[in-house]
Amino acid sequence: MRAQTVDVREAAGRILSCTIFRASGKKLLAKGHVISEQDVQLLATEGLDKIWVTELEDGEIPEDQAVLAVASDMACGAAEIRLAPGGRVNLIATEDCCVLLDEDLLRQINCTFSVVIATVTNFSFARAGQRIATVKSAPFAVAQQELEAILSVLRERGPLLQARPIRNPTVGLLYSDPLYAERARQLFESIVRQKLERFGIAPAFTLCAIEEDAPLTRALHHLLRARPTLLLVASTTAPAGPSDAVGRALTQVGAQLEKFLAPVEPGNLLLLAYADDIPIVSAPGCYRSAKPNVVDLLLPPLLARYRVSGWEVACLGHGGLLA
Repeated sequence: MRAQTVDVREAAGRILSCTIFRASGKKLLAKGHVISEQDVQLLATEGLDKIWVTELEDGEIPEDQAVLAVASDMACGAAEIRLAPGGRVNLIATEDCCVLLDEDLLRQINCTFSVVIATVTNFSFARAGQRIATVKSAPFAVAQQELEAILSVLRERGPLLQARPIRNPTVGLLYSDPLYAERARQLFESIVRQKLERFGIAPAFTLCAIEEDAPLTRALHHLLRARPTLLLVASTTAPAGPSDAVGRALTQVGAQLEKFLAPVEPGNLLLLAYADDIPIVSAPGCYRSAKPNVVDLLLPPLLARYRVSGWEVACLGHGGLLA
């Protein structure tokens, strides 16, 4: 890039190096703006005869073109690209979705000197119209060689970001208590509904069971036959692990344990299992309060029908101290 001061009449097609303001203090033209013939006339009308501009050299890509290229290759799903001033683009959710990130790839791109990407956190719930990422370039231009290297990495390892739609999910709910099955419903129902209302849904299938092997197994069988998107177990007791009544019942219905214990506070005693493709989440104590806990972190990806792995649960420890 080459910065220079030129006569206004020779400025058409060049990039403005700094923002120009009217005498009143109102912005006239922004830094990075490509000057048109109409702009030349406007500047002359404002009494300017010389301005500071930047001229790109061979092998340099204009900032807008560079960020559009990166945004196009970095994301998939329910997101659209909108160009913004100052060499940046925003990614906007086109429908309610869960944002999934490749955090290692994000760090790798952000270590370059050409382009940086800011996103919402992994597993975030985003409503339609919400900004979920911004891509920003170095001022004015990016070296073509550097841009091609970034795009090559994204094409090889991407997408960096997925906006996974949450479309008409159904939730099954099992309340359990050692003595009185309805007690758990009475204690937790209002909190469960609050947590699900955030996504515009309510429990589609609900059962209550005494916290013993046979009743729990029967209730789980009934709920799984309904094929919900997600099955939640709201228990009044804290599990001792996969060997407790809930864990044994999960084994009886053929569910595979994915993770016990989460590095999240509140919500350490999470038990995550899968019955075929149906996730089952037992998180005792997480329905006593509307405050954020591990259930709130896992609801967006699971409602988006994304299979959360035990490794991904382990990764929740960074930022997992919620209270």
